Amino acid sequence: MYDLLFRLVLRRIPAELAHRFAFALIRLAAGPAAAGGLWAALRGQRDPVLRTRVLGIDFPGPLGLAAGFDKDAEGARALARLGFDFVEVGTVTALPQPGNPQPRLFRLPDDRALVNRMGFNNSGAEVVGWRLRRLRATDGEPLVIGVNIGKSKVATADQAIDDYVRSTTILGPSADYLVVNVSSPNTPGLRDLQQVEVLEPLLTAVREALERAVPGRRVPLLVKITTDLADEDIDAVADMAVRLGLDGVVATNTTTSRAGLTTPAATLAEIGAGGVSGRPLAASALAVVRRLRARMGPSMTIVSVGGIETAQDAYQRIRAGASLVQAYTGFIYGGARWPTRINRELAALLRADGFSSIADAVGADARG
Repeated sequence: MYDLLFRLVLRRIPAELAHRFAFALIRLAAGPAAAGGLWAALRGQRDPVLRTRVLGIDFPGPLGLAAGFDKDAEGARALARLGFDFVEVGTVTALPQPGNPQPRLFRLPDDRALVNRMGFNNSGAEVVGWRLRRLRATDGEPLVIGVNIGKSKVATADQAIDDYVRSTTILGPSADYLVVNVSSPNTPGLRDLQQVEVLEPLLTAVREALERAVPGRRVPLLVKITTDLADEDIDAVADMAVRLGLDGVVATNTTTSRAGLTTPAATLAEIGAGGVSGRPLAASALAVVRRLRARMGPSMTIVSVGGIETAQDAYQRIRAGASLVQAYTGFIYGGARWPTRINRELAALLRADGFSSIADAVGADARG
């Protein structure tokens, strides 16, 4: 049904408009409190083999919705009702900003991919923080929410730490975990923050701000990196994460590479700049997980994102060393029933290989 709707309607509408339309329908259909029981019945009970405890948090399963879909924390509960085990909102910046000029989101259906240069369009930390506080104060099903923060476009390099600290102070109290995004290709100068000599003081300041903002509760802190980093830079980030006692790494963000795409070069040239997400990232994102796991050892949390389209993709990342997985583009192409289907098929894969839990499968390939 969704495939037919996508072919006949959604793919004929500009991508960003289609996203807004689809997200509005999700909020309308799954957001009201009365819809909770209906969607639970449609989804069915999650297989207990999927339950996992990561970052000190109990997750009903390992499949999350990556940052970028719900930028302003408008529909986290509705998205969870579709079958996502956790939702990462954002990227949120300290100051509200409109993002880059439209059009800025494009489909590459032949590659099962997207190109975006959204530019961190969001309502700002104050508005998103208010929404999250209101959501936390509302009775409902348990809901794991991560918050992804980025640098405001107007913040200069020497203002970046203060900018991230402001977002942390506002959003940290409502987050189950916090992700520092320094890897989007669509904010000028942002990827420069991935250099360890710059990233280390930034993450130290955010950690200290979290401790001040949320006394008595440790909010897990992770950093999100790109697949475009050289191997030695990935190693440097891994070493830094261990040294600072970070809780984990989210790997990976979109890529600026156009290598291997089947979309015609003329179409890509017409689209222009932006980060590619979806199926083309699968191999490189998997390689980064393997490298991080080998470098950081078995205890550090890795959240794998990029090119996860099937349950086999998710299972491969878990066996490579990811404790959690996230998707965005796979959901766009797969439709509303996609997360439920992935969880059901992932549980079958685990049981077929004799695993009694997700935790048992994490890093299985690395263990030989």
